[in-house]
Amino acid sequence: QEQLVESGGGSVQAGGSLRLSCVTSVFRAYMAWFRQAPGKEREGLAAMNTYVGSRIADSVKGRFTISQDNSKNTLYLEMNALKPEDTAVYYCAADSWVRTEDRFIARAYAYWGQGTQVTVSS
Repeated sequence: QEQLVESGGGSVQAGGSLRLSCVTSVFRAYMAWFRQAPGKEREGLAAMNTYVGSRIADSVKGRFTISQDNSKNTLYLEMNALKPEDTAVYYCAADSWVRTEDRFIARAYAYWGQGTQVTVSS
């Protein structure tokens, strides 16, 4: 059974940094980070294609960085200059196939973690 386990969330003051980790039980070539704030839709933040590279959504470009360690089946999201509006549950997503051209939509991925809460206070 596929497992994605996120960690690294927590509470931080505005301007601070956090690094999220997502460990998968099976190597997946296509992975991404999403977040969902209360009352809002799930938002794609960063996508990793193991064979091509990564992309960052415009909404967090310059502040968030995605990386992976394939030897550990681990995906990371480095978040800097955090703002109160970054408060959300952050999810890791993964798949072995390209389901859609748009890598920042939820239906592009079949496997999801349970999420980790990030709270940024002003």
